[in-house]
Amino acid sequence: MQNSELIDNIFNCNPRAIARAITRVESGSAGAAELMKAVFPHTGKAVVIGITGSPGAGKSSLVDKLALHYKSAGETVGIICIDPSSPFSGGAILGDRIRMATLGMEKGVFIRSMATRGNLGGLSRATVDAVAILDASGFDKVIVETVGVGQDEVEIVKTADVSVVVLVPGMGDDIQAIKAGIMEIGDCFVINKADREGVIRTQKELEALLGLAHRPDMWMPPIVRTIATESKGVDDLAAAIEAYHKFQREGEGSTVRRHAIAKWRLLELLQERLLSDLMNRNGTSEKLDKLALEIAEKKNDPYSAVEELIS
Repeated sequence: MQNSELIDNIFNCNPRAIARAITRVESGSAGAAELMKAVFPHTGKAVVIGITGSPGAGKSSLVDKLALHYKSAGETVGIICIDPSSPFSGGAILGDRIRMATLGMEKGVFIRSMATRGNLGGLSRATVDAVAILDASGFDKVIVETVGVGQDEVEIVKTADVSVVVLVPGMGDDIQAIKAGIMEIGDCFVINKADREGVIRTQKELEALLGLAHRPDMWMPPIVRTIATESKGVDDLAAAIEAYHKFQREGEGSTVRRHAIAKWRLLELLQERLLSDLMNRNGTSEKLDKLALEIAEKKNDPYSAVEELIS
């Protein structure tokens, strides 16, 4: 399919074209940059929701129910699940077909699993582009669910309009949250599996921690209790997301945030491009292997090797 035809089909919300375009940017194939240049002016209409938190917190169940909530309200939803990469194939270990099989059948819902491909941020390198494609194709809501590794989940805030942090009672999440710097990035906190013991204690600790951290935009993140498996509290979560999005649109923080996201994205693309240009030079791969062997055998050091590669 030619780029122009593909782009037209994306704007017409053709699922096959969207899937093809995401594959193109994920694999970094020829024409990906041209595709994104055409897509970019049509972005900015969707609400991008980032769902992050510790493994086992029930993020997938929550995403599932939140998407159904939006769908029943007559909205279209695009979902991107960032999964850990297979160390062998580089593909996503957990396919979306396993986790959200029923939801994927629904009209107006698009689901895509993406592999982190060794990216520590819990976000695939191509996630930002995939979000832009879904945004340009006219989805009302785009939900990004991350790997859930804790420390590096802060990356999600760089691409989402609203960041939701999911915790569960009795898993020591309070300490984990401070350690991961998640307290600063959460626009809304969810205590999922709220039928478990220790939910009040977790909420009190979270309130105390939020009282210590003052955000520049002066927003006080709400704490929502949910039981995702029973669809309890999902309406409250959707209301909290909408409240922050409205607050952001009306305040000056929105421009500052967009500027910060644009700068980060620019630097990321620049790094990627410079590295790619360096690696595509004649003989660089062979030299890299040779230098890596020298470092492994302690005949050279990494700093000298980097200088040698650049020069």
